[in-house]
Amino acid sequence: MLIVDAQQNIAFNAQQLERDFTTWAWHQRQAQLKRDLPPATSSLRDNLLGRIAIVFGSLQVIAASSPTLQPWQRYTYRSIDDAQQLARWQLDYYRRLAGDSDRIELILTKADLTNVLESWQEDKTLDQHLQGIVILMKGAEPISEPRQCEQWLENGVRIVAPAWQPNRYVAGYDGELTLLGYELLEVMANHNVLLDISGLSDRAAAEAIERYEAPIIASHANPRYFQDSPRCLSDDLILRLAERDGVMGIMVYNRYLRKDWHPSDPKRRVTTSHWVDAVDYVCQLTGVVDHVGLGSDIDGGYAYSSLPDGIDTTSDLWLLRKALLARGFAESEVMAILGGNMLRKLRESLPVG
Repeated sequence: MLIVDAQQNIAFNAQQLERDFTTWAWHQRQAQLKRDLPPATSSLRDNLLGRIAIVFGSLQVIAASSPTLQPWQRYTYRSIDDAQQLARWQLDYYRRLAGDSDRIELILTKADLTNVLESWQEDKTLDQHLQGIVILMKGAEPISEPRQCEQWLENGVRIVAPAWQPNRYVAGYDGELTLLGYELLEVMANHNVLLDISGLSDRAAAEAIERYEAPIIASHANPRYFQDSPRCLSDDLILRLAERDGVMGIMVYNRYLRKDWHPSDPKRRVTTSHWVDAVDYVCQLTGVVDHVGLGSDIDGGYAYSSLPDGIDTTSDLWLLRKALLARGFAESEVMAILGGNMLRKLRESLPVG
């Protein structure tokens, strides 16, 4: 039994908050001098303790003009060159992690994936488990033009979400894919890149699902039934994604788990059972467990009270297994939801070696 978490901001937090992924999250908090910064919630050690075998580690850059820019987000871009420089730093961070630690392996091929999974076999001890990282470009701003996507693939990117905010690939928050957006999808499909529709507008996501000819996921996007937000997927998009055998990762952010949640609410007001509600909603809507997984986004800059009761660091994500079993999901279904479904999409998209 292992977990695949389809969204952690490992390199982004190292860049913006000087976080050390190899140090326990609790130790990162103790070393944090400014108390008004978001708390550390993930680390290599916490992931391994929580049996998170594979994470999708994001490359994310923030525009200086972003309306959601936070005071702690110090490094922003004003040009394509800026965006590329910030993304390359994050890409190099993942490479340094893998180069400096014998417990971390970048997953670039099916052979890499197999190597990581074999380290989690029953005959392996805790100190033999590997942390696999799949690099996900969360917003394609660093890709100067569609053909340049090939360079990022050569350097290790394996999943691409075209837009997190409006850019040259998507025309506005509610807009369609631009001509460049269609070109980008064509280049990605030619290389069998795993497409992430998280962050796309409804219209752009529907177009991408219809036109894209390679595997698709939504790395972290909850059902809109629980929160009417463009960050969430409508029933129609969930069904379209399922028709393409896609998988959506459910976040552990309270705002997207309970409609009436407020940041001032006590932590106990949202529990892991609410996360299971979101999972079960997708299962009931699609009729199977094949199209839902975990995309925690646990390190997305939230306060402790914004995470379900009992969830403090990534080591606690293991509690989701108990919550799913308590709801009546079979062990095989739990294994699919927490790992198997996302693994299926990785196997379909990764090159052989």
